[in-house]
Amino acid sequence: MDHYKVLGLTKSASKEEIKQAFRKLAMEFHPDKHAHSSNQLKENATFKFKQVSEAYEILIDDRKRADYNIKCNNSEYYNQRNQYYYQNGYRNTYGYGYGYGYSRGGGGSASIVNKFEMVLRFMTTRAFLLNAALAGVLLGATYVIDAGGEALWKMQNSGKSFEEAMESVEKAKAFDDKR
Repeated sequence: MDHYKVLGLTKSASKEEIKQAFRKLAMEFHPDKHAHSSNQLKENATFKFKQVSEAYEILIDDRKRADYNIKCNNSEYYNQRNQYYYQNGYRNTYGYGYGYGYSRGGGGSASIVNKFEMVLRFMTTRAFLLNAALAGVLLGATYVIDAGGEALWKMQNSGKSFEEAMESVEKAKAFDDKR
């Protein structure tokens, strides 16, 4: 499904044009407007409304729109995605038609490129970057604490290693046990 064709737009459409096209088509195909129509007409209008809603949802969001444009340029990906959704009867739980995501299946270089894109997008998300920063801070703090502990040990016990100190503690315990 071409989201631009669904809304009757070109790829260079502005956000305002997308909003206007969506409002016009949403009013035309809204299920409440067809509540008293025949079942066939009602089902067709509901299906078209879901398509229009999905197209609007993707094209109005800059990130989703850029992702959609990249994927549509890769016709192999687009064909695999449609084939996967139609074969498996996929419907998302939000009521917006066929959903949105990466395809499963296929092979070759296009599949590797798509997987690389997916990993790259994941690694540049805000949540991933925040988690990576937190992990870096924790590792850095662990190193600082460990280095500080070693420095403190050397200040208090000059000339002794930790192992030597433990041996002397064991000897002292053994000596106390003999008494």
